[in-house]
Amino acid sequence: MKTFHLIVKYGSFIRAAEEMNYAQSTVTMQMQRLESELGVELLERGKTIALTEAGRLFYEQSLQIVNRLEQLQSNLADIQSGEAGHVRLGVTEPTASHRLPKLIGRFQSMFPKIKLSVDMGSSVNMSEQILKGELDFALCSAPDLTTGLYFEPLFDEKFVVLLPENHVLTGKSTLAPADFQGHRLLITSATCPYRRKLEMALKEAAVTPLDTMEIGGMTALQYYVEAGLGIALVPENGLSPVPAGTVARPMDVPIDMSIGLLSRGPESPLTVTASKVYQCLRQELGGIGHR
Repeated sequence: MKTFHLIVKYGSFIRAAEEMNYAQSTVTMQMQRLESELGVELLERGKTIALTEAGRLFYEQSLQIVNRLEQLQSNLADIQSGEAGHVRLGVTEPTASHRLPKLIGRFQSMFPKIKLSVDMGSSVNMSEQILKGELDFALCSAPDLTTGLYFEPLFDEKFVVLLPENHVLTGKSTLAPADFQGHRLLITSATCPYRRKLEMALKEAAVTPLDTMEIGGMTALQYYVEAGLGIALVPENGLSPVPAGTVARPMDVPIDMSIGLLSRGPESPLTVTASKVYQCLRQELGGIGHR
């Protein structure tokens, strides 16, 4: 079909053969096969080459087919080279809202043909989605060892205590887990790794059961603190700036959460395109501490 279009374009079998880098006999054979398969004569051969009525119809209606095939070949080549494709990335908060947007903006400016989908949720849910093939990889906290997934740590998320500005504990420069006793503590859902980290710190400090209020999402905690409903342990990176009406205090014993890239690992390698996104995140986020 492409050979036929070149013959029409140049009005010559010889020029079409040169363009396709074919022998002239190959071009002649291709046209004979095309006309045989279609059951019609497309070209009037003589001193000059002209289109038959069937040839004109075939030329007009096959233009779009040829163009789309050429575009398809180009798109497939882009995917094979990692210049295009669709990557499904999972991210936990606050990384999804505070670290990722600018990185994605820079990445998209360099690779505009790559489509990125960002799903937000818990590390537990994203582990399941990776195993089901619904995500290529995720940026989150370490999974349970039983998942069999590969986790590459990149940085530590530092936690601070957020309090209403008129709270009695704001008089202290640093806080200890024991200071939470007697004050309502806002916590995330039971499956949240951040909550488990907090519970471990309280257990190590031998703090007895507290007055708690469960809030479903990490990013919502600060709004409940603003409303004076309690105090909360939140990622410092999510407080830029510290919300009006609240005060942040560090812990005397730092509580950090390791954040990294979660994938199936070397035994189930990523696509070329997904690997390009993975390497970008590794380069940009690796070892940033709590910048």
